[in-house]
Amino acid sequence: MTDPASRRAAAALAATLLIWAYSWVVMKQALAYAGPFDFAALRYLLGAATLFAVLLAARQPLAPPPLWPTALVGLAQTAAFQGLEQWALVDGGAGRVALLAYTMPFWAVALAWPLLRERPARAQGLGVALAALGLACILEPWRGLGGARSSALAVGGGAAWALGTVLSKRLFQRHAVAPLNFAAWQMLIGALALGAAALAVPQRPLQWTPALLAALAYSVVVASSAAWALWLFALRHLSATVASLSSLGVPVFSVLLAWAILGERPSPAEAAGIALVLLGLVAVNWRRRPV
Repeated sequence: MTDPASRRAAAALAATLLIWAYSWVVMKQALAYAGPFDFAALRYLLGAATLFAVLLAARQPLAPPPLWPTALVGLAQTAAFQGLEQWALVDGGAGRVALLAYTMPFWAVALAWPLLRERPARAQGLGVALAALGLACILEPWRGLGGARSSALAVGGGAAWALGTVLSKRLFQRHAVAPLNFAAWQMLIGALALGAAALAVPQRPLQWTPALLAALAYSVVVASSAAWALWLFALRHLSATVASLSSLGVPVFSVLLAWAILGERPSPAEAAGIALVLLGLVAVNWRRRPV
């Protein structure tokens, strides 16, 4: 990772991880004022509108990228992932749901091999093993996973995100797609699906408080618009395996932020798991020296 584009992609990836880590705390807090699908739909409808406004301001083309691949990514990466995770937060803690959602890299590694022909390197295999052991410590299955519905929703959302990640990478390989344009269109398609779910599923009434408006502002401008654009830029220049496994840093930071802000204190086993995940990330991103 020595060329300028790769260095910029790595910086974009690091910024994305920090933004998304804090967003789990914000998403949990927003449920005091909105139902899960209402909040997710508002977040991504406004996020898509923001991205289209940026495209207009930058005088970039508004024509959609290849429609069906983009729609599949929007349904998986925006609608299914965000809808299921926001729903999981109703009964689950922010740190725990984030950790379950970030089983995504393991699904992504499995999907990237047959769909992208990205066979994991030996160091990445070691990283997967360490991260898997770390997540096992974090989840403490010997003590039970807590709410079964919340856990299933969170894991299902992680699998949906993995599918969207791999499909995005395949689209970039096959077509010359502008990342910002693609982010806007896939987000709009996913947001419309979330809006349909919000209309169909009974939820608590919206309470338009300053706290809800602040949560929407952070989620829309920072976590949904800027961060997704950064993520897609990183994904375009990094392998799906490296980008996906590096994203395990998000639940690590989410646990720490949930501890500091929401009082969700990790157990000793969870602390050991965080250390193992960090070691896994080091292994995944270890650069081979030229021979």
